[in-house]
Amino acid sequence: MTHGADIGTHPDIMQMRARYEAAAANPAAQLADGLTLLSGMYLALSPWIVGFSGTRTPLAVNNLVTGLAVALLAMGYSSAFGRTYGLSWVAPLLGIWTIVAPWVIRGGMATTGTIISNVIVGALILLLGLAMMRFAMTQRGHTGGFRTGSHMGPAH
Repeated sequence: MTHGADIGTHPDIMQMRARYEAAAANPAAQLADGLTLLSGMYLALSPWIVGFSGTRTPLAVNNLVTGLAVALLAMGYSSAFGRTYGLSWVAPLLGIWTIVAPWVIRGGMATTGTIISNVIVGALILLLGLAMMRFAMTQRGHTGGFRTGSHMGPAH
């Protein structure tokens, strides 16, 4: 038995996407998206900003790749949150990785400047990622799932 209808046009899915898009239209979510994008761009460029890109060190390559991943996630959150909310847990993990990377990655480039840079931008990515997870969980609470707390207001 075949069905001609596309699942993407199902009213429940369309309503769920509309709620996630409304969450992305929230000014606080937009601020978090923008700051996450800037944090990712800084992390990708940090080897040249902080000055540890003289040779292709493993930490410089790591920061470039991780920063680009964070920036791409932020662009996905801001442009299609209804389709990318399921990835909101990735940004906090990348933030944690950024914090610990100077100690985990070998290559002799873990100077005071690189450690401070990675810890600050990693903590920022972690906090902004947790904020994005909060927006996603708040919307799940409105679609029949769970709520993150009783202080959440009604959906608008």
